[in-house]
Amino acid sequence: MNPNHPALVAAQSSWRFVHARDKTGWLDLMAEDICVEDPIGLAPTNPDGQGVRGKAAMEQFWDNNIEPNTIRIETHESFAVANESAHRMTLTTTFPGGASMKLNGIFTYRVNDAGKLTNLRGYWLLEDSEFSEPSGSPE
Repeated sequence: MNPNHPALVAAQSSWRFVHARDKTGWLDLMAEDICVEDPIGLAPTNPDGQGVRGKAAMEQFWDNNIEPNTIRIETHESFAVANESAHRMTLTTTFPGGASMKLNGIFTYRVNDAGKLTNLRGYWLLEDSEFSEPSGSPE
């Protein structure tokens, strides 16, 4: 696979900015008409099932879902063709109180001709996620 494939570069940059907690860098990766379905379908992060649309909505998505938490992204496999990339990943989110959620899924990233992200889709189910209480919590 070409390590300079635009959709692969955009996906890897997105993960790097999340790990670095760089909201501005993350938003700069996106086209104005970005649509994020993470996950696809109805979920707390996708309340109407139609995705989060536009950069202003993505800024709010960051503030609500990324900023207050620590997110670790592990990539197991990646594929890139045409203007898209797909990745088998594990995401572990640690919440402010120390509880965590681990999920496995497939995530796809689509870029436009300028290399800006237009779509990000997460194939995972909340009910398949693993939840853990903070260390030292009573069982």
